[in-house]
Amino acid sequence: EGGGAMAAAEGPAPGELALLGPAPGAPSCPHGPALLFVKTSQGKEEGRRFYACSACRDRKDCNFFQWEDEKVSETRLAAREEYNRNHQPSFTHRQNVDRYKNFVLLPLSKRRFCQECQQLLLPAEWETHSDHQFLCDITTAQLKSPSQLLYPLENKKTNAQYLFADRSCQFLLNLLIDLGFRRVLSVGTPRLHEMIQSKASQEEEFSVRSLLLDIDFRYSQFYTEDEFCHYNMFNHHFFGGEAARETCRKFLFEENGERVIMVTDPPFGGLVEALASSFKKLMAMWRETKKEGHDNKEMPMFWIFPYFFESRILDFFPSFNMMDYQVDYDNHALYKHGKTGRRQSPVRIFTNLTPSMIVLPEEEGYRFCTVCQRYVSSGNQHCEICNSCTSKDGRRWKHCVLCKKCVKPSWFHCNNCNCCTLQKHSCEKTDVGCFVCGKAGHKRSACPSLSCS
Repeated sequence: EGGGAMAAAEGPAPGELALLGPAPGAPSCPHGPALLFVKTSQGKEEGRRFYACSACRDRKDCNFFQWEDEKVSETRLAAREEYNRNHQPSFTHRQNVDRYKNFVLLPLSKRRFCQECQQLLLPAEWETHSDHQFLCDITTAQLKSPSQLLYPLENKKTNAQYLFADRSCQFLLNLLIDLGFRRVLSVGTPRLHEMIQSKASQEEEFSVRSLLLDIDFRYSQFYTEDEFCHYNMFNHHFFGGEAARETCRKFLFEENGERVIMVTDPPFGGLVEALASSFKKLMAMWRETKKEGHDNKEMPMFWIFPYFFESRILDFFPSFNMMDYQVDYDNHALYKHGKTGRRQSPVRIFTNLTPSMIVLPEEEGYRFCTVCQRYVSSGNQHCEICNSCTSKDGRRWKHCVLCKKCVKPSWFHCNNCNCCTLQKHSCEKTDVGCFVCGKAGHKRSACPSLSCS
């Protein structure tokens, strides 16, 4: 699930990278087809285009790099293919499913899990792992909660496995049930998938089903091929090829594509453009389910992401609205509800469902605004001038007449910058001196010393 680098680029700033998208015939690394990028300055392309890993933004995690116009020799291509092959998991999904069947037949005393290899061990394999740390007596309950058995991969940009807190997970599931959804495409939300699977196995009348799409192949040890697809949400790549794609398609096609919702919680350091491109492809897959009627409709979706990405998400999905509900995570000090974390969680639900349908828990301080026709947090007061509940972070925001909008309570209007900002800030206009004379208050083109000469 989400979490991750909070300072992800909001778009190509000077000297930033711009994503040109998934290109046909792109070379592959162990994470599937690479994405095409270019360096930009002031919004203009600069320099050669290049391919880099879709999932890892840190070269230490995957150092794949190739210029777009580079001629790659046969030897290097062969070496790359060999490298990609060697970096695939040691067992296939099918083998892992068979291993699991054998594992559950073992008596408790023989059920071991290697913590170093993150792998369920069969007795014949104990010897090879003898100098590793392992957990013994793995119970059925532990097997049904793999997200708690596996250690979270907290590389911020690729996996960023900050898992939903139980409270948020339960809220999401209850909300989905109340809204009448019966199938959940869980994209990078292992804990929600786990909760659905667990309830389905315990309660006969529980009719919700989930398919987990996740880049973390460790889950293939616990779920069948109908319950889990190894998937990279940054390049819409199914590692299991056409068979896995077909599993996903079949899941979306059931009941003519009705009563299915996609819930996704990507790493916050991930590129919004890349994610949006993949999500549109999943939506297109759903749209094919019904030739008539779905043409201009979108598959219902919850995209869970920090509120400060609102404008980026709306660029790609104008039909989306941001809900006030604060999503909390278990293993993340910053994103915990209320007083347990250092501050309130900035993570929200973006959805294309009608906002008034999303009922938020009143006991947690959410209330219904009759003007906005949506639930808002208690501190989010309706602004008569903006005619909307304007707070994004749960605090009461104030209206600035000069900016013609509501701003954070800690901000003040700066006449130099001509906008609201923090009281302690460096004014753009006054702090930067003229390049010619070094004095503040004017630009180089208007420098008095130039007119003297």
